[in-house]
Amino acid sequence: MALSQKLEPESPDWWLERLWTQLQERCKYADTMRQYYSGDHPLPMIQEKARSAFQRLLKQSRSNYTGLVVDATAERIQVDGFRFGDEDVGDQEAWRIWQASSMDADSDLLITEAVKVGRAFALVAPNPNDASTPIITAEDATQAIVAYQPGSRRQRAAGLKTWVDDWTGQLMATLYLPDGLYKFQAPKPVQGVAKPSWERRAVAGEPWPAPNSMGVVPLVEIQNRPDLLGEAHSEIEDVLDVQDRINKTLIDRMMAQEFSAFRQRWMTGYEVPVDDNGQPIEPFKAAVDRLWVIEDEGVKVGEFSATDLGPYLASIEADVQHMAARTRTPAQYLLGKLSNVNGETLKATESGLVAKVRQRCRPLGEGLEEVVRLYLKAAGDTRDLASIEVIWHNPEFRTEGELVDALLKMSTLGVPHEALWERWGASQTEIAQWQQLRTDAAARVMGGDPAALFGPKLPTDTAEADGNAD
Repeated sequence: MALSQKLEPESPDWWLERLWTQLQERCKYADTMRQYYSGDHPLPMIQEKARSAFQRLLKQSRSNYTGLVVDATAERIQVDGFRFGDEDVGDQEAWRIWQASSMDADSDLLITEAVKVGRAFALVAPNPNDASTPIITAEDATQAIVAYQPGSRRQRAAGLKTWVDDWTGQLMATLYLPDGLYKFQAPKPVQGVAKPSWERRAVAGEPWPAPNSMGVVPLVEIQNRPDLLGEAHSEIEDVLDVQDRINKTLIDRMMAQEFSAFRQRWMTGYEVPVDDNGQPIEPFKAAVDRLWVIEDEGVKVGEFSATDLGPYLASIEADVQHMAARTRTPAQYLLGKLSNVNGETLKATESGLVAKVRQRCRPLGEGLEEVVRLYLKAAGDTRDLASIEVIWHNPEFRTEGELVDALLKMSTLGVPHEALWERWGASQTEIAQWQQLRTDAAARVMGGDPAALFGPKLPTDTAEADGNAD
């Protein structure tokens, strides 16, 4: 990618031009994936002379399976908390800051975006009103980009966040470097313009560049399906052709239905009557209450057989099964057919999806762990943050009976209660409450109340109950 020779490498203007150009290239990929996810697929190809006549059918011939593939994966990737390596339960301080920025909800949006277009971003910033609670925001893949040090896929060298200001219509950009925050603005570029005309953006009461109190690039990339070359990939990248094939079969089927909705009839040996102007008169009109009568015995009437739609439907089902196999999405999700299936068979059909989700959690978790390190450090946390890890919700669906039975067996092996509660699906808030209840019960036992082992103390007689009520 050619850059202006007048710019000094690694200068703020050099980084701005470089990252802006790379971001525009990435936007093409992200926009394509987003269109397929939302069902806005390219219209199927038919002969050009028939395209305008069948525009209505073309718009109806898109069935969105790719969106379902993304949702089936993203809905099973859920952050339940963060834990240090030497702790049994999630860290309450890390979860408090996470929740303060509403990331317990926005993390679902962030993960879905990463699964959809290959990557998403999280930005950490100091909180001017509360230094102990830094601000975390989820950023869109078409508005943010990160560059890494040569030879590294982890060490961030620069980051860029861009957006269009709602009030002024100006294109805004903030360049994040370890030594400062460089803010720019430009008129929104028109179609066909290569790059914006950037100028420094002044903020009242703030120097240019603004100081970066964190000392590192605070923009973190959350990658889905990364490779060794540093690229990330959408979950539906390699099944777009299958979706196009399904849409093409759909338009062929709909055109067949259009022409075969009414069976075409033929007639031989019949002389069509004409009016005074020599124009043919339609002698027969089909209706429920009409009867055709032909007195000439030499006239023969017949009809063409209807088009068999079975091959079209079978072709679509075969393509859907192909997509299910390639993306490891259970076929019953895409085909909507499930009958006479026991629990073990159903579990086996979902094993591929569960394995895929657990694999996706590892690279996604690396980015999220870096976000946690950043905001804990910004909050003044002095602990060793290298061992932080994400607590993921169990992606495997089980019945309550199966889960209870598995947890009881695990408890006999000495698995800590906190780990069992996590497997159960309890939130970090619930686990903290249960820990406190267990601590209170232990204190009561040590104080001479063995009944505390069996739950809260209850009134033993009517008088005591009445007294408590008063």
